[in-house]
Amino acid sequence: MNRKTGGILALLGLAGGAFAYWKYRNLSAEEKAQLKSKVNTVGRKIKATASDVEETITDSFTNGKKKVRKEYNNTTS
Repeated sequence: MNRKTGGILALLGLAGGAFAYWKYRNLSAEEKAQLKSKVNTVGRKIKATASDVEETITDSFTNGKKKVRKEYNNTTS
């Protein structure tokens, strides 16, 4: 990425952030509460998914370790 492209992307990011801030400031109290609820729900889903992924990886590692030990014991016996 050259400097010109990076600068344009930075400007677009700033403009998007400014628009989001302006939009949020103009929301009613009820709309802000709904938005906060949606953000919290998505956050909980992401946290649960990350936990599930961690458990899956741990289980896979443990099963792999058991298989390697079993194979090692079979070859040394």
